[in-house]
Amino acid sequence: MTDKTLLKNGIVLTLDKKVGNFHRADVLIDGTKIAAVSPSLKAEGVEVIDASEMIVMPGFVDTHRHVWEGILRNIGTDVPLEGEASYLSFILNTLAPVYRPEDAYIGNLVGLYGAIDAGITTILDWSHIQATREHGEAVIKALQESGMRAVFAYGYPWWKYPDENQDVWIREIAKQYFFSKDQLLTFAIAPPGPEFTPFEVAKAQWTLAREIGARITVHVGVGTSGKHGKLAEMGRAGLLKNDTTYIHCTTLSDDEIQMIADTGGTVSLSSPVEMMMGHGMPPIQRFLDRGLRPSLSVDVETNVPNDMFTQMRSVNSLQKALIFEKKLEGKGGLPAFLTSRDVIEFATVEGARANGLLDKTGTLTPGKQADLIMLRTDSPNILPVNDPVSAVTWGMDTSNVDSVFVAGKALKRNGKLLNVDLDNLRQMAYQSRDYVVAQSGFKLPEI
Repeated sequence: MTDKTLLKNGIVLTLDKKVGNFHRADVLIDGTKIAAVSPSLKAEGVEVIDASEMIVMPGFVDTHRHVWEGILRNIGTDVPLEGEASYLSFILNTLAPVYRPEDAYIGNLVGLYGAIDAGITTILDWSHIQATREHGEAVIKALQESGMRAVFAYGYPWWKYPDENQDVWIREIAKQYFFSKDQLLTFAIAPPGPEFTPFEVAKAQWTLAREIGARITVHVGVGTSGKHGKLAEMGRAGLLKNDTTYIHCTTLSDDEIQMIADTGGTVSLSSPVEMMMGHGMPPIQRFLDRGLRPSLSVDVETNVPNDMFTQMRSVNSLQKALIFEKKLEGKGGLPAFLTSRDVIEFATVEGARANGLLDKTGTLTPGKQADLIMLRTDSPNILPVNDPVSAVTWGMDTSNVDSVFVAGKALKRNGKLLNVDLDNLRQMAYQSRDYVVAQSGFKLPEI
């Protein structure tokens, strides 16, 4: 069996300015890597896949998702972030504490296969379900089984904090499971952050991450908690560096956002969640004004869909709406509108950058890992394709995702997930969900 695959005659969006985009070209995969991108490639002994009715592009990159919540999809669509009946109270303080390791495993499998189905090839799993070391190992098992490229961001459980065992488990898990930079899984630390812990605790956790060579991913500027200058305090202590991704940032001050830019940090927006749950106005324009190009993330499937099409449309619509509102008010000196090309890069290139993986993925550059997707262009919802980039960012949805490859391996082909027993996954998901709901005393929404 050949380990070379030739994707033939597709619309190819490499998103690499040096390589270029093509209305008609081929992509050669050799093992785990992209070997060549060019029109009319010729190769012997290869599997040929007809891409003539496809857009071939880098897989989407999600920079922040609490994947363990996969069995809790759509359970909290009408609740805010903060308050008595809120995400913090009933997801993190009611449902999460009764999760067994097997529930974390199943929740992750559900979330990961949903992500693959939606064309996401890389995900940062912001995993704050580590009540025990066994929970962490269960999550890692699911990540490994999925075949995705993933960053396992070890999070401290919200309801069980502080726990003196956590730092020990972090060191042990990092050493046991993340020993090579060539594997699909990489390691990060997801501390609660300075808005939810004392300064000295936050400092110690960030120091631990740097001692073991892990990136940091942290929620900041979150609702009312973000209004007290806590990130600025970290900045004045010299703790803000280019190894950190800052999530949401909605209620940070302009000075704090400037600190992120000045120290080379990356940012992640989850615009639908931020708008519907009360985090604060997504600071897309404040980022752009300071030279920060955001990555995008789903965040929580308890409230929003699991795909990046939703994220791209959300951030694009929001930025334009805010500018048009100022224009209607008669204001001048308005910023430039985001373009479809900007936004498709947020969902790919900038995601790879924020996850510390731009050298491996995010563009279809020869020599990089073959993490790519094929999107159908012959479906009634998108034909005829007039502008391929806008077709992806505005016209398509998950139904257009035909094929998904990670490191050259097909995880989805012809619209069907591979190497997964969906009937068994469905059964496990319902059993796990029923257990968590029953043990917590939570009642599912009435219909």
